Amino acid sequence: MKSTLREIIEWLICIIIAVVLALLVRYYIGTPTIVQQTSMTPTLKENERLWLNRWVRTIKEMPKRGDIITFEAPSVIKTASESVDLKNPKAQYENEPQGILNKFTYYVLENGKKSYIKRVVGLPGDYVEIKNGGVYINGDKLEEDYLKSGVVTDMIQGGREEGAYNKFTVPENCVFALGDNRTGSIDCRSFGCIPLEKIEGKVLFRFWPFSKFGGVK
Repeated sequence: MKSTLREIIEWLICIIIAVVLALLVRYYIGTPTIVQQTSMTPTLKENERLWLNRWVRTIKEMPKRGDIITFEAPSVIKTASESVDLKNPKAQYENEPQGILNKFTYYVLENGKKSYIKRVVGLPGDYVEIKNGGVYINGDKLEEDYLKSGVVTDMIQGGREEGAYNKFTVPENCVFALGDNRTGSIDCRSFGCIPLEKIEGKVLFRFWPFSKFGGVK
């Protein structure tokens, strides 16, 4: 009886250790994710499976221009009828979870958490302008060969200037990210730049469908 009980306890300990290790790997090193939006077409399509590099978040590494990242969705998304503060073009996050258990459930288990996947186009200190159907960085038009031919980058959906982050300097420790599907993407044009601490990971490669296995550019 004692031997059986000891074996059960040992198995439970092994299971707990395995679960803890899996959670640590998922949160700090890497994890699979599913594309659930159309905002990155044609580069990424719905239901494709990707592997995220979480280590960049763990060490707070600044992504490079052109990297595809996932980040926590901001709480405040501006509409075209609302004004924005171009002197402080930083995304707003409200209602942060309180308490250890709530934070664990939200950040580690990601229960109730919403994420976006976009491409980094602006880095700290860059002066970004959206005009003439394109993105300009420090006065030079950004060459974006990953976009579908003929795609125009409007200030905000519908081309309206009000409510758009369309002319500003990217704040320190923030990035400006857009969806490749510029006419069907809610992105930093509507909610501002993403703080480094809100970036969840960088897309490392696509593993499903197998016919598209490999890096994503």
